[in-house]
Amino acid sequence: MSTRKLQQVIDAQPTSDGAGVKLRRSIGSLPGLRLDPFLMLDEFSSEQADDYIAGFPSHPHRGFETVTYMLDGRMRHEDHMGNRGDLGPGDVQWMSAARGIIHSEMPQQNEGRMRGFQLWINLPAREKMKPASYRDIPSGEIPVVALPGGGQVKVIAGKVSAGGVETVGAIRDVSTEPVYLDVVLPANARYSQALPAGHNAFVYAYEGGLRIDGREVKRHAAGVLSDGELFEAEAGPEGARFILLAGKPLREPVVQYGPFVMNTREEIEQALDDYRRGKLAA
Repeated sequence: MSTRKLQQVIDAQPTSDGAGVKLRRSIGSLPGLRLDPFLMLDEFSSEQADDYIAGFPSHPHRGFETVTYMLDGRMRHEDHMGNRGDLGPGDVQWMSAARGIIHSEMPQQNEGRMRGFQLWINLPAREKMKPASYRDIPSGEIPVVALPGGGQVKVIAGKVSAGGVETVGAIRDVSTEPVYLDVVLPANARYSQALPAGHNAFVYAYEGGLRIDGREVKRHAAGVLSDGELFEAEAGPEGARFILLAGKPLREPVVQYGPFVMNTREEIEQALDDYRRGKLAA
């Protein structure tokens, strides 16, 4: 099996979004730092309520999917269709904005740590104008695989084989065939994971650090991987926690204007006009 190499390290850049929520953005921090089909990865992490309490008031989306993965804290989602969901520690929401959705994501706490990720995944042109939908997945419904020698993998999407047993993730039937794993490793532990050849892939370290192909990926950095069938890494002396993501590239034009991601400028202009006239999600 061909082993993936570390092609690029992208240090997450401090930024803010919503009503002033402090974030770190790696993938997507610049248009040239997207990784088809992944548009953006944000990490939010703070114990200071002022960094997150204003949340993400009502705002629109069209043309892509958002994946929110909570590690600590609580966030509430509400949208224009009357849907409402509460995300707690370990929970995931996989939302397909598709044709259009207007929603808010607001903290449900006044103190303590709020930590997690939001990932944006592009939709193929044929799915961008489908009705919006989403799935809330409680932590208890997401498989966790124990690794030999310590550590574990939380299988949000994709497949993990360990001890002769294959575990399939909680999210399935997505056109980009994503892999989304949350990996915890003890100090200096080695880890390997099969990945579909041809999928674009990256890792993001959020505790400790890891080495890939002899090179270091430090905390708050994304490591973009070459193509191949196998991912291999080694945790640093403090251990490592990281997410591993892979997806089938769409190889379609990407035109983005804020919360709208389409294939042409004309489609963006139509999205803006639809939003102004109250027809974004009609």
